[in-house]
Amino acid sequence: MVDIPDRFRGMNASSVAFVSHTAFVESKKHYMKNRVCELFGIRYPIVQGGMVWCSGWRLAAAVSNAGGLGLLGAGSMHPDTLREHIVKCRAATDRPFGVNVPLMYPEIDKLMQILVEEGVKIVFTSAGNPALYTDFLHSHGIIVAHVVSSTRFALKCEQAGVDAVVAEGFEAGGHNGREETSTLCLIPAVRRAVSLPLLAAGGIASGEAMAAVMMLGADGVQVGTRFALSCESSAHADFKKRCLGRPEGDTMLTLKSLSPTRLVKNDFFFQVDEAQKRGASLEELRVLLGKGRAKKGIFEGDLQEGELEIGQIASTLTREQPAAEIVTEMVATCRILLQSVGEKAFF
Repeated sequence: MVDIPDRFRGMNASSVAFVSHTAFVESKKHYMKNRVCELFGIRYPIVQGGMVWCSGWRLAAAVSNAGGLGLLGAGSMHPDTLREHIVKCRAATDRPFGVNVPLMYPEIDKLMQILVEEGVKIVFTSAGNPALYTDFLHSHGIIVAHVVSSTRFALKCEQAGVDAVVAEGFEAGGHNGREETSTLCLIPAVRRAVSLPLLAAGGIASGEAMAAVMMLGADGVQVGTRFALSCESSAHADFKKRCLGRPEGDTMLTLKSLSPTRLVKNDFFFQVDEAQKRGASLEELRVLLGKGRAKKGIFEGDLQEGELEIGQIASTLTREQPAAEIVTEMVATCRILLQSVGEKAFF
C-alpha cells in the first residue's frame, strides 16, 4: 500500500501532481544553472555571432570579457589570418571564446588543423553537414555547436552528436535557410524536437527579445546584427552608419536560388533583383555576385556595389555601442522581465 503524505490527503490526482511538480522545481532552484553558461563556461547566455568581416579578435575578446561568448568569424579569414586572431584574442581575454566555421570554407581541413594546433576549445559550425567534423573536433576535446534553420536539421545535429544547437530565424542578416521560418515560430518547434542546449538567433538585439525566446524554450541567444554594429566590430564605419536605423523593410532576403541572403537594398541589391525578375540563370547570378562582394560592402565600405549583409533588427538600432554595454543592457532587461512573470534567470 502506498503511503500518502498528509499534505496530499483530500486532493485529487491533478492537484497532487501540480504540488509535487512545484516542490520538485523549488528543490532544484538552489543548484539549477543555465545550460548554455555551464556548457561554455561563461557568465551570461549571450553568444556573439561570428559574422564575416565583423568578428575579429577585438569584438570576440570584448564580448567574452563582458561575460558572454565571443566568436571569431573564420568565414572571412585566410587560415594564417585566423591563427593570428586566435593568438591575439587569447592575449586579450582569459575567458572562453570560440570560432565560427562555415563548413563550405574552401580550405576547411587546413582551418580545422589550425583550431587543434591553437587549442581552440569551442567551435560553432554552419552552412553544411554537422556530421562531417563533429567527431574530429570532439576527439580533440572541442565543444561543438551547429547553426540550423529548421527542426529537421536540428534533429540531424542531435544525431551527429553536437553539444548545442543554434536555431536561426530568417530575420537574421546574411545567409539564411530556405525555409523562411521566423524565430518565434522556429524556437518552440526546435525545443519540442531536441533536448540539446538551444540558442535562439535572428532578430535578437534586446533584453526583451532575449526574455521572449527564453520563455519559448531557448537556453540562451546568439546576437549578430547588434554586435556587427558595435564599436569593436571590424566592419567599416560607413557600413555601420548605413545600417543603423534603417527603415523597416530596407533589408530583404534575396539570391534564393543560390543561397538565400538578407541584404540592405542598394545598387547591387537592385541589380540582383532585376536579374532574378527576368529569369537569370544560376550561372548569370554567380557572375553578377562575383567574388569579394561582402568584403567590399562590409569591410571596405562600398555602399553601392558591395553586399551589405545585416538583419531586420537593424531598424531598431540607432547608435554604435561598446560590446560590454550591449551585454550589460541585455542581461539586466532580460532578468527583470523574466522575474516579472515569476521565472528565475539562472545567470
